[in-house]
Amino acid sequence: MKDSTTFLLGVFCLAVLAVSCNNAPKTTEEAEAAHMLTGDELVKRGEYLVTSMGCHDCHSPKKTGTHGLELIPEVMLSGFQADNPPMVTDTSLTNKGFAIFYPDLTATAGPWGISYAANLTPDVTGIGTWTEEQFKKALTQGKFKGLDGTRTLLPPMPWFNFSQLTDQDVKAIFAYLKSIPPVRNVVPAPVPPNEM
Repeated sequence: MKDSTTFLLGVFCLAVLAVSCNNAPKTTEEAEAAHMLTGDELVKRGEYLVTSMGCHDCHSPKKTGTHGLELIPEVMLSGFQADNPPMVTDTSLTNKGFAIFYPDLTATAGPWGISYAANLTPDVTGIGTWTEEQFKKALTQGKFKGLDGTRTLLPPMPWFNFSQLTDQDVKAIFAYLKSIPPVRNVVPAPVPPNEM
């Protein structure tokens, strides 16, 4: 009697396991589809990702406040401001591999030259005309403006850290960025090391 009860319990457990395995999503795409966010939920998820991934660190202009550097809300995520004084650097340091940041952290000079944080707002001077596919290619493959045949995004942009983002996360980030106020700001072109 005890052996048949153990046997039946084992068969029951295997049956439950088989059913639950058959109902589980089999691919990342199926898992994402099972948890698809839309509308406000998608934008909220994008806001969370932009904040937790540190996008404001470089792409949002800042001012010194009571708690150190504080975001300037009206130009949030609009990158290096075109009317800022130019980045001045000490090539004796950058030639040795050091990086130097602009006071509000929206520009960086290093062995690669000078790079300026891009405008991520939905203005035409930012990502206003970009497709989601372009945005994904820029964020996960490091392609300038998300276009094939263009240069790689310059340091300190950590695009290689974002190469494993899911399509749903990219969609959420893009939805959030498209939902914020547009800021007209033409970010300067990068400066090669030999022109610093």
